Amino acid sequence: MSGSVFGSAHKFLHSTPWFIVEVASASFVGLLFCATVFWVFKDARRRIGEPALVGAATLLGAIPPFLGPLIYMLFRPPEYLEDVRERELEIRAIETRLGGPELRCGVCGSPVEHDYLVCPVCTTKLRQACVGCSRPLEPAWQICPYCETHVGVETPVALAKGPRAPRSTGTRSSG
Repeated sequence: MSGSVFGSAHKFLHSTPWFIVEVASASFVGLLFCATVFWVFKDARRRIGEPALVGAATLLGAIPPFLGPLIYMLFRPPEYLEDVRERELEIRAIETRLGGPELRCGVCGSPVEHDYLVCPVCTTKLRQACVGCSRPLEPAWQICPYCETHVGVETPVALAKGPRAPRSTGTRSSG
């Protein structure tokens, strides 16, 4: 009786349906292996900037089959390169906004400070000085906010805003 059980098992293991199951299983395992190696490669390219390290990570994902991607996942960088670049750009933009808008001379375009009376490059008059305290005045002011002296009618050249982003409409502190 045992001969017939082993004989029928032997017959089944050498049959065409079992061969198809073996080939399909091997194909599935091979395809899954290739997919995990390809995933490691694509993920490493998005997270690592150095091509040699991307190759090493892909090799690590391929050499211990099915264990390599798990090891890679433990040691891969936590962020994508694109996210790191985007964060750095946001930080630069915030730093630029905190620095305030850059003023430029309306004639020659050189950068000037808020308290300049004339442009140091082209000597264009930018602001009028108060006759009472000699501090720079804004063109629209009718009276000096520092010493309460009335402002004359002299009109200086307007300042141009630089390439920086304008300040948000919040409360401004005087300094």
